[in-house]
Amino acid sequence: MIVETEHHTHPGAAHDPANDGSNHPPQHTPDAVEQCELPVTGMTCAACARRIEKQLARTEGVTGANVNFATNTASVSYDPQTTDVKRLVQTVTDSGYGVAPEVATFAVDDSARPGGSSAPLEDYLSGKRGILTARFDLAESEVRVEYLPGTTDVSTIRQAIADFGYRVRASVEDGVEGEDSLERAHREESRDLTRRFAVAAVLSLPVLVIAMSHGTIPALNFSGVNYLQLALTVPVVLYSGAQFYAGAWAALRHRAADMNTLIAVGTGAAFLYSVAATLLPAVFATGGHSGMSGSMGGSGMSAVVGNAVSAGPPVYFEAASVIIALLLLGRLLEARAKGQTGEAIRRLIGLQPKTARVVRGSCSGSAIGGEEVDIPLSEVAVGDIVRVRPGEKVAVDGVVTEGASVVDESMLTGESIPIEKKVGDPVFGATVNKNGSLLFRATKIGKDTALAQIVRLVKEAQGSKAPIARLADTISGIFTPIVLCIAIATFVLWYVLSPVDVRFTMALTNFVAVLIIACPCALGLATPTAILVGTGKGAENGVLVKGGAALERAQALTTIVLDKTGTVTQGKPSLTDIVTFGSTSEMGMLRLVASAERASEHPLAEAIVRGTQERGITLTAVSDFAALSGLGIRATVDAVPVLLGNARLMEEHGVAVSEAAQEAAQRLADEGKTPMFAATGGTFAGIIAVADTIKPEAKEAVAALKAQGLNVVLLTGDNQRTAEAVARQVGIETVLAGVLPDGKSAEIARLQSVGQVVGMVGDGINDAPALARADVGIAIGTGTDVAIEASDITLLRGDLRGVVTAIALSKATLRTVKQNLFWAFIYNAVGIPVAAGLLYPFTGWLLSPILASLAMSLSSVSVVTNSLRLRGFRATGLKQGEI
Repeated sequence: MIVETEHHTHPGAAHDPANDGSNHPPQHTPDAVEQCELPVTGMTCAACARRIEKQLARTEGVTGANVNFATNTASVSYDPQTTDVKRLVQTVTDSGYGVAPEVATFAVDDSARPGGSSAPLEDYLSGKRGILTARFDLAESEVRVEYLPGTTDVSTIRQAIADFGYRVRASVEDGVEGEDSLERAHREESRDLTRRFAVAAVLSLPVLVIAMSHGTIPALNFSGVNYLQLALTVPVVLYSGAQFYAGAWAALRHRAADMNTLIAVGTGAAFLYSVAATLLPAVFATGGHSGMSGSMGGSGMSAVVGNAVSAGPPVYFEAASVIIALLLLGRLLEARAKGQTGEAIRRLIGLQPKTARVVRGSCSGSAIGGEEVDIPLSEVAVGDIVRVRPGEKVAVDGVVTEGASVVDESMLTGESIPIEKKVGDPVFGATVNKNGSLLFRATKIGKDTALAQIVRLVKEAQGSKAPIARLADTISGIFTPIVLCIAIATFVLWYVLSPVDVRFTMALTNFVAVLIIACPCALGLATPTAILVGTGKGAENGVLVKGGAALERAQALTTIVLDKTGTVTQGKPSLTDIVTFGSTSEMGMLRLVASAERASEHPLAEAIVRGTQERGITLTAVSDFAALSGLGIRATVDAVPVLLGNARLMEEHGVAVSEAAQEAAQRLADEGKTPMFAATGGTFAGIIAVADTIKPEAKEAVAALKAQGLNVVLLTGDNQRTAEAVARQVGIETVLAGVLPDGKSAEIARLQSVGQVVGMVGDGINDAPALARADVGIAIGTGTDVAIEASDITLLRGDLRGVVTAIALSKATLRTVKQNLFWAFIYNAVGIPVAAGLLYPFTGWLLSPILASLAMSLSSVSVVTNSLRLRGFRATGLKQGEI
């Protein structure tokens, strides 16, 4: 169904220097590129993603790097002859972040290859693509492997161990079943954030109460109250807020700045000043504290958060502790919301059964003489005969060798009607067998299955960047330095312009507020979270979008070009009309003609035979068969001479065709059908018509596309009359007929030259150039692999309404992205000046750093929550597939 595209090499260019004994230098080609996806941990804002992206891009051999903050993944294209996955992982870790690999443990039997050292196997496995580390415990006979999912898998590693000479008894992936390494890292991160927030919340509350009391609560008005605040704040800063300071230090070591820098400088300044004022109060004595205050929005919260319940200078412990608590709360809510954006992928992965029932020791393709055993899915090998009973999920991709049933493929294609399966038909992993029992031979396992490739394509799309994200990326890159400059300017201005006795208090308060309210995260999350949810929703509806750029372009389409054969039509001829003349019966004529055509290899003959058999008519033996070039066929069936072909065939054999029959043939031809004259026993019997029939949903799909304001064009290599007949049936006015395969791309270019944004929908090899030339190429998933690879969007089923879904989803996603970007920009554009004190001269309002931290936390959560609304996307008038 989908072609694996990990390697993009010209034929003959694939070269592994590790296995080549020659001394010739490696031959680099521009297309000798591999891709991998690194699950990154430790990112806290868009600036983190940008820093990792820059470091990866600078790595020798890397041709492209894209780090997605929303999905916590780095997609890297690299030349395997220059660098490798381990070097890429090292680059990420050197940047101050982590990579979360999958871990698998294999129990091995080394009796076939006894030895006293673990090194040979470890070195062998470590040299395999995608494996980061390998440890062989000789005492326990266990091999523990860390690897990158998507680059390799358990089945491949298991086979590598077996190839080295060890028999693998069992393999177990660490962690929760169905949960990948990034999910585990997210789960652990969420637990850690919860613990840190709990500590911060419990210890910050009394500090906040002390600060807000302003000496009005006698029990809190004693000489050592500042030391109590210090004791409560230290654990919050050093434990709960440790990740902010560690992140800021990592950024500083790389001569960069990010959101952690803003938080660390803001809370650190408040904390360090407060510590100094508590331990050395005489140094900071100001001769009094005015207690100047104002309110924001009726909050009643002191605008100047410093407090001086004792005679000493004001302290700002609550500015550090409460801010850290609120930031942790925001990050916790954000992490949980981001976790929901990848729900579609998790549901896809969760479709896989955990075990498979394999027939061992059987005859080829049969269960005879074999024993059925249940084994882990990762142990299924290509060529295994697998049993799937009624109600069970198909384990892997394969071909049916015995039995018949119907299989529900809705979880992959969105098509709700179960598909009949018989011997020779393909089955796909994770689909559900409805009633009969099937045996099938496994043909694709692990990362090669249709489900795995769908997951890979969706992940690649979710990890990509839409062009609309460039502005946000550019701003995120310079955001933190600009905010630091604004904060310093704010401090200086307030220090210079404020009354002497409160100038430091006012300057420090507004300095901290500016640093804390600034939020590059909202900008960084605006685009990727919407793309993440949108592409996942597309997969649920049988629409695979290959990247954010395609999703963005699809909403701008003005013209949709539909290939005729296989896209608007079924792609194969069918028996459509039987018109008899004289005393000949319809069933009798059809039996004789179909029996004669059974000896022919022509596609139209196959359609007649198939249509006759579907009507329950039994065919009989044929003799004296002859295919007459350019005319038709001649044969004898049950001693009756039979002719089937064009008017010239009838004329050459002296068979008279009435004027009414000729008019009927012309009418059928005008409808885009192929009429054939039939004669039995030397007498004209009637007309049989064959046509490539219209897909039942085509007319509805065309009407829906027009309703979206799109110009719909039919493109075909067929003749003008047939093309116009098909176009009339589905409601298309513009027809481009007689276009040869190499001319389809030129027609797309011609439409683009007059200002049209063109989407091309096709399914054949001859459509591939046009799909690649179009602004958006949409391939029918039932078509050829070449067409699918050349496209930007793939419809997993042959339903043309999927085009409508893709365009509607694109518009909904881009609308959400624009909403996110608008609110992210507005938040920062309004919030930073207010925090700097812009409203103070007019209203007397100053923004408390505590309120600033709350607003900052909620800004990121609001962006993610808005993106999650896409989960409710419904394509109007279309059937919604289920996962």
